[in-house]
Amino acid sequence: MSDMESFLEAVTAWAAGGPGGSARELAARLPVRAVVLLEGLSDAAAVDALAASRGRDLAAEGVCVLPMGGAMNVGRFARLLGPSGLGLRLAGLCDEGERPYYARGWEGAGAARHGFFVCAADLEDELIRALGVTRVAELIRAQGDQRPLETFLRQPAQQGRTARQQLRRFLGTKKGRKIQYGRVLAEALDPHRTPAPLDGLLTGL
Repeated sequence: MSDMESFLEAVTAWAAGGPGGSARELAARLPVRAVVLLEGLSDAAAVDALAASRGRDLAAEGVCVLPMGGAMNVGRFARLLGPSGLGLRLAGLCDEGERPYYARGWEGAGAARHGFFVCAADLEDELIRALGVTRVAELIRAQGDQRPLETFLRQPAQQGRTARQQLRRFLGTKKGRKIQYGRVLAEALDPHRTPAPLDGLLTGL
């Protein structure tokens, strides 16, 4: 386990009600300068993949990419890690529906509200729009998921939806698929067509 992974584990245990001594010690020793608060693992996979494609190692830069297990946890993590806690710089990426949670979390932590970026619907929709449905379908085939996609598209519930809506829904139909394609789609992005929320997040770190 890397030092940054140890820090992430210690912070997660702290947020769950455990002691914070280990997180404080690791934050000072590494040192950690910033934390990116994300809803879940698929968002973290996309952020890490895009950073790597730009030649960046966020952990080596002192940036902890932290999936929180749900946007409703953002207030707790922000208070522990932000200006009112460890004093780390807060950054984040959220869906449009999660904006109120992040706004309250940032306010409660005494952090600047411009530190988090909002996806128009969600990150998957941003990635699909940036790549285009044809390219996303090609990537799905390359991952060996052509047959599951064809089966999915024949379902009555998918009739009448746009191709973008269908692909977005497909990515959430199997456990682990969002994580897999968070990485795959982010790696496939044209550097000049990176979704604005993702680009803004990484550029600001």
